Formats: sequence, structure tokens, C-alpha cells
Amino acid sequence: MDPMPPVTHALDSQPHAIVERDGVRYTLLGTAHVSQASVDAVRAAIASGEYDHVAVELDAARMQALTDPDAMARLDLVDVIKTGRTAMFAANLALAAYQRRLAEQLGIEPGAELKQAVLDARERALPVSLIDRDVGLTFRRAAAKLGWWQRVKLGSGLAVSLIASDEVPADEIERLKEGDMLESSFADFASHSPALFETVIVERDRYMAAALRAAGAGSPTPRNMLAVVGAGHLAGLSRELAEQTGDPATMRASLESMPKKRKVPWFAIVVALLLIGGVTWGFENGGLKMASGVIVQWLWITALMTAIGAAAAGAHPLSVLVGALVGPFKPFRPTLPSGAFSALVEARLRKPTYADFIAVRDDVRTLRGWYRNRVARTLMVFILTCFGTMAGEWIAIARIVGKLAH
Repeated sequence: MDPMPPVTHALDSQPHAIVERDGVRYTLLGTAHVSQASVDAVRAAIASGEYDHVAVELDAARMQALTDPDAMARLDLVDVIKTGRTAMFAANLALAAYQRRLAEQLGIEPGAELKQAVLDARERALPVSLIDRDVGLTFRRAAAKLGWWQRVKLGSGLAVSLIASDEVPADEIERLKEGDMLESSFADFASHSPALFETVIVERDRYMAAALRAAGAGSPTPRNMLAVVGAGHLAGLSRELAEQTGDPATMRASLESMPKKRKVPWFAIVVALLLIGGVTWGFENGGLKMASGVIVQWLWITALMTAIGAAAAGAHPLSVLVGALVGPFKPFRPTLPSGAFSALVEARLRKPTYADFIAVRDDVRTLRGWYRNRVARTLMVFILTCFGTMAGEWIAIARIVGKLAH
């Protein structure tokens, strides 16, 4: 085999690591996602002609967002809601809003070095591999490992990043220069949550190493591959790439799968037992009228609170009505949130326009923009309707338990 070419001088001043295995030299270039120096280093490395394959820390959706600003405008919001991708859409929107704040503050687009790597590689007709896991899938796997209260905190943190308009703190920018975009977008939460850090950083190191191995083995061409990744991944990724064993495709599949949810619907069982207990108590103490009153109480409280949540989001009256009708039955169909029904009706009755999609990243930065933009308002209908249902469930449960305790 021909000797490997020397490392380009373009990387001398940049953090990097070299891993050789299976006949391929992988040069991992650690970049800062908000640094012009990183952009320059990427351009110089590719221009050197030493690499025959380029890999970047992007998934398909993030690359499209970077290289095709109008990609979001072609999104089918109804399909997003029907396929249960609303939470992933919200996570992507939060990340985009955070990146917009950084761009305005620092004068450089976050991830510019990744975008430049793709553009320069295409210009030179070099193969490009997207090695990162889908950000929405990472968010879902992270949330699945957290407790109920931690998921609320994570969702709240994403919501704050959507509407925040103040400057990004200097210490957060410094962490971003040495870390990872997703980790920084979750602010301090990742550092205080081992489960989230495992999913956002460690799992992705493993995933990207498997993707690099697959890219290296999938074609006879790449013998010298440049991988552009955030500096925060450099140590973990180089270690994984050197030591990882097993089939890369199998490993990636396991890191893309969602943990199976518990099969026992405990919440639905508890609610059913409480309703049965309430009905029994009512029948013994006041006959059929009081027994049926327990059921009616559950229905009207959960329906009312669901309707209040939808109305607070500025939903169409029919969206409010649909939410109120399905809200009381949420515990018995846990995979179908009430907010999905209301948001689906909202998206059909008030179909977002091209302009709404184009302006959504800017509009979500103000409360008025949330209500004005149809994309943002549909997302808000989904969120607040779900919160309304949750509030109604707990209020109704508290009232029924109060009756049973006496």
C-alpha cells in the first residue's frame, strides 16, 4: 500500500487527531463552531488536495438548514404532527433560534466551518459523508432517559431558548468554542444530567465513529479522510474510532433505536381505579346520581382545562373544541396527546404560508410573533393544549382522591 501523505500544515495550529485503521487515515479536525479561524483551517485543509473524502458533524436536516435556507418553507406541518415529530420540530426550531442569536452577536454563523467543508468538498467533487445522528432523534433518546420533572426542565430550557433575545453569556460562548453545539444549546442542563450528557455527547461520539468506519469501508476511494467535528468531540471520537469493534451498521442502528416504553400503562390503570373507586363511593353514599357525578367531574375538569390551554394559545374555536373532546381520554391513549389533535385541526384550518415558514425563526423571539406566525402558533397550540390536559388530570385526580379520603 502506498505510504500515507503527511498531515497538511493547515492543521498545525488547530486541535486535531489522526487515527489509522483498516487502511484508512482519518484526520479529525476539531473546530469551534463560532470561529472564523476554524473556517479558514477547513478551507486550507481541503484546498491542500491531501484528502479524497470529507466527513462533517452534521445530519441531513442540519445540513439542509445550513446550505438551503428555504428548506423549512417546504416542510409539511400537517405531516409533522401526524407522524409524531412535533417535539423534534420544536427542538430543531430551538436550536435554530439559539444559532441565530449567536450569529447576530458574533457576526459569524454557527457551524459555518461545517457548511464550508460541504461546499468546498462539493466544488472539488469529493465525496461527503454526514456522520452525526439526527438531532431530533438525539433529543428523543435524551428525553426518554430522563424523569418526568427533568423532561419538564429540558422542555422549559428549550422554550426559553426559543424566546430569549438577550446576548449569549461570554462563558457560554467560551464553552461553545471548546464544546458542542447541542450541549451548549441545552445550557447548563447537560452538565448536571449524566443521562443527557451520555446521549448528547458520548453516544454521538460512538455513532460518529461507526459512521466514519462505514464511510471508510464503503468505497475503495477514501484512503485519507478529513472529518470536521466540534472540538468537544475530538478526544472521545478519536478513542472510539481507534478502539471500536463490531459491525458499524449494527452499532448505528442500536444508537438510532428508541428504548421500548414500559408496557404497563400505570397512569391509565391508576386513573381507572380512581374512577371506579369514586363511582363505587358515590353509589354507596348517594346512589346512581352521585356515582355518575364522579365521572362527569372527571370529564368536565379535564375538558375545561384542555380547552383553556388551547384557547391560551390563540387556537381556532374548532381546535379548542376538538382538544376539549379528546382531553378526558388522554390517560387511555398515552401515545396520542390531546395537543396533536388540536394542532392538526389548527394546521388545516389556518394553513401556514410560505412567509410563515421563512419568518418563523425571527417571529419566535417575541410573544407577539408566536401569535402572529401560523407555524409558531400551531406549535404553541400543541404545547399549551397538552399542558392544559395535564393540569386537568391532576386537578380531577386531586378532587376524586379528596372525596375518597373522607
